[in-house]
Amino acid sequence: MPLLCPRMGRLRVSLVRHSTTLLSTLAVTPASRTRCLNSRIQWRTASTALSHHIQDLSAPEQRLLNKLYEGLIGGQRASLAESITLVETQHPRKKELAQVLLQRVLAHRREQESRNGGRPVAFRVGLSGPPGAGKSSFIEVVGKMLTGRGHKVSVLAVDPSSCTTGGSLMGDKTRMTELSRDMSAFIRPSPTSGTLGGVTRTTNEAIVLCEGAGYDIVLVETVGVGQSEFAVADMVDMFVLLIPPAGGDELQGIKRGIIERADLVVVTKSDGDLVVPARRIQAEYTSALKLLRRTTKSWNPKVVRASSHSGEGIPEVWAKMESYRDAMLASGELQGRRTAQQKVWMWSLIQENVLSHFQNHPSVRETLPHLEEKVTRGSISPGLASDMLLKSFLVSSS
Repeated sequence: MPLLCPRMGRLRVSLVRHSTTLLSTLAVTPASRTRCLNSRIQWRTASTALSHHIQDLSAPEQRLLNKLYEGLIGGQRASLAESITLVETQHPRKKELAQVLLQRVLAHRREQESRNGGRPVAFRVGLSGPPGAGKSSFIEVVGKMLTGRGHKVSVLAVDPSSCTTGGSLMGDKTRMTELSRDMSAFIRPSPTSGTLGGVTRTTNEAIVLCEGAGYDIVLVETVGVGQSEFAVADMVDMFVLLIPPAGGDELQGIKRGIIERADLVVVTKSDGDLVVPARRIQAEYTSALKLLRRTTKSWNPKVVRASSHSGEGIPEVWAKMESYRDAMLASGELQGRRTAQQKVWMWSLIQENVLSHFQNHPSVRETLPHLEEKVTRGSISPGLASDMLLKSFLVSSS
């Protein structure tokens, strides 16, 4: 979602403060009354929830959705790729089609989970780390090991987009040459498109589609490390932080917030001359994690070493991941985490859609250039300008 200008970002905080008022205002417009009435009807049953989207489907659209759904649950990688492309689109009509497809896939997943005794059918792992940590190499080695053990592995690799052109290199699939040729693996690189934290807004929906296609291990690789990286931690079962055995003040190089969310820290490139530095980093992080508050009662974060080049430590890393999954499933915390994550992402999308509606509102678009000019001249503060825009929006929407 493109911002109108860099200064528009200042409005986000004020807009979130007024989100309750804003949402209530939207509900009183004639069009909103109709939508709200439709929404009340939709929640009665699952079938009526779908009817809002499928009532106007043309015959070609129905055939397309049937083809994608049948191919998806049949494990066809081409259908999975086309389905993810559909959920990533910004086209209004195609977004509606994507929601219809997602509802069918969710129903299919619920059936699978009920057959599995209510346990999740897939294990979601988020991986992050600073540039040069060897994330792609690590994922390829782990992925090949898992497919060799009979697992189906999907990798959602997010590449940074250019702020100037909006383009992205999409280099992850190129670097995972062996895994990309594995028929039991699926790699999907996606551009960030300016999304904070390196996670696209549709990554969560892509995870659902991968699980529907039968992939029991879903790996989400993100752009880098920062406080905004909480986004990936709010959509996976386990968050893994990869760090290289670099010299210098390592603990200062990564923000505390992301370390607190890590369930497992992996010191990569632990081979050759880097074994000694890797052991030192392992000891430092082990000591640091003891000072942080535990995020779960069932698991203490661990620090391990591994080498993607020699393969040493890779099986041990996966063993730790399995131990984490078993402990969280046994305590019921994994299911609780997923439930909480769905609420987080619902409100995240609400805020994004409200901001988009605000930016594209005629009253805001008309007033914005004049207020921007005053802000740049120093005539008014950015906070006052945002309040004036919100007031203009609320008055015109009432």
